[in-house]
Amino acid sequence: MKRSVVLLIVATLFLQNCAKVFYAPDARYLANTQKIIAIVPPQVSIAAKKKVDAAALIEQQKTESINFQREMYSWMLKRKMQGKIFVDIQDVETTNAKLAAAGFQDAGLLTPADLSRVLNVDGILTSNYSLSKPISEGAAIALAVIAGWWAPTNEAVVSLSIHDSGSEKLIWNYDHKLSSSLGSPARLVDELMRQASREMPYFTSRNGY
Repeated sequence: MKRSVVLLIVATLFLQNCAKVFYAPDARYLANTQKIIAIVPPQVSIAAKKKVDAAALIEQQKTESINFQREMYSWMLKRKMQGKIFVDIQDVETTNAKLAAAGFQDAGLLTPADLSRVLNVDGILTSNYSLSKPISEGAAIALAVIAGWWAPTNEAVVSLSIHDSGSEKLIWNYDHKLSSSLGSPARLVDELMRQASREMPYFTSRNGY
């Protein structure tokens, strides 16, 4: 009986940690032809609450987007410095400045091909974060007070995609659902990227981080 319960728990944990991965047959080849990539600001959505002002929620989503972008860049840059990633990564200040100079405050309004031309890079890493509640501090705390967002757990559904600029192809996609006391953008990104990197074509080995 005890053994069956243990097996059921293990199976449940496995299902919770399963991710959907798309890896194009030529993903590794195309990734090896790239010299520099850009991490564009993620599209972030936060579940609406009745007591939260719509404008405040939009501002919080913008805050989360920049925080996630910076954390993803920092995470990948660290691995680049360790020799685990072979492609260069455009710094987020340059990426965001180029988008602003081109008149685009929302990267989600551009196609991957458009982003490649505006940013002048060989590859684009885009992402979508769907959160059950805010995760960054500051404005998040204010929203939590208003809406009662004090539950200890947060649920995040995340999708990462890599497009090759030359071929204008989607070469990799990673969809994952995380549910835990995520705590901060840094913690969520670390948990996400440690798992996603095992399949990401930019790493020097398929073992990822």
